[in-house]
Amino acid sequence: MKAVVSLNSGSSSIKFALYTLDASRPPELSASGKIEGIGIAPRLTARTVAGETLVDRAWPDGGASLTHSDLLKDLFDWAASHLDGREVIAIGHRVVHGGTEFAEPRLVDEALLGALDKLCPLAPLHQPHNLAAIRAINTLQPGLPQVACFDTAFHHDKPALATRLAIPRALHDQGIRRYGFHGLSYEYIAGRLAEIDPGLAKGRVIAAHLGNGASLCAMLDGKSIDTTMGFTALDGLMMGTRCGSIDPGAVLHLQTQMEMSAAEVETLLYKQSGLLGVSGLSSDMRALLASDAPEAEEAIALFAWRAAREVGALLASLGGLDGLVFTAGIGENGPDIRSRICGRLAWLGIEIDELANAGNGPLISLPDSRVKVLVIPTNEERMIATHTLKLVGREHETAR
Repeated sequence: MKAVVSLNSGSSSIKFALYTLDASRPPELSASGKIEGIGIAPRLTARTVAGETLVDRAWPDGGASLTHSDLLKDLFDWAASHLDGREVIAIGHRVVHGGTEFAEPRLVDEALLGALDKLCPLAPLHQPHNLAAIRAINTLQPGLPQVACFDTAFHHDKPALATRLAIPRALHDQGIRRYGFHGLSYEYIAGRLAEIDPGLAKGRVIAAHLGNGASLCAMLDGKSIDTTMGFTALDGLMMGTRCGSIDPGAVLHLQTQMEMSAAEVETLLYKQSGLLGVSGLSSDMRALLASDAPEAEEAIALFAWRAAREVGALLASLGGLDGLVFTAGIGENGPDIRSRICGRLAWLGIEIDELANAGNGPLISLPDSRVKVLVIPTNEERMIATHTLKLVGREHETAR
């Protein structure tokens, strides 16, 4: 029996999912898991689709010195004896930045890796780790096909005006433009919405991917029209540790008046701001919601205010709104956050059914609401597996 693996390698975690292939049905999730705490105290966990724990391992010495490559080797060693006869025919990777050139998934080779290396400065929290995982697997399993799936690709065909920054044309032509991210998530949501509510999927929809990284995407007929993230994944909404949109003058002030280096400013904006910076407590929305500290409440309120404000901005790109979809960690599991954001958008005719909002959805708006509001869990791993299978060839779907 054949299988494909989806891999999402971040700065402190590696998420993975195993999909079994069968000619009679779409790729079927068999197991998933993650290695978290990389660089501090790594822990590997994996479970079957039914929730059975396959492995829950922490490294006795703490494992702080273990690299992504070390941990991927351990993951491969464990998986080799737990595949139940499945043969992995390819691995698909989430690669955050594809630049202007890569608008669809690509089989990985050295030329592609070299081109993607050049984009690392545009996604410093993600891209280097995405590529490190690919290189580690090249070493562990030479010849195993790997597929790069780009988070920017979904936004590649958005209107030209939505790609522009108000800077000299020559810089735009060199690639300094608005790209957009979370594309694998938005692509999945567009597909699921078409299954749940085909009529709404053809209309004007804003999808809110709210997690540690957060953005909004304005979609018309399932296509990206505009999005809050721009040149980098630092732009747009307030996030767990990222500031989101900020006055460029504030950045200049930090460097020229406060004499911070470029590296110090980068650390500040990417790792010390957002929910963590405002609250001074945590980047985790769950911890802030459980806290009585006024600083925690201010961070939560600012997060909701910024999200609602950016929805208003995207309305101008869409020319109205028929549906609002919440997804990702906070979007899927934060009824209080959804209620706060929708409360600020009540002027649009949004009316939330609070009982439905506290439940499982997907529809959480009242029947008379002029704008439908839904909660749809995202599944970037399945999107990666689908793209990977399509690229490596349908002939691998069945055992031979």
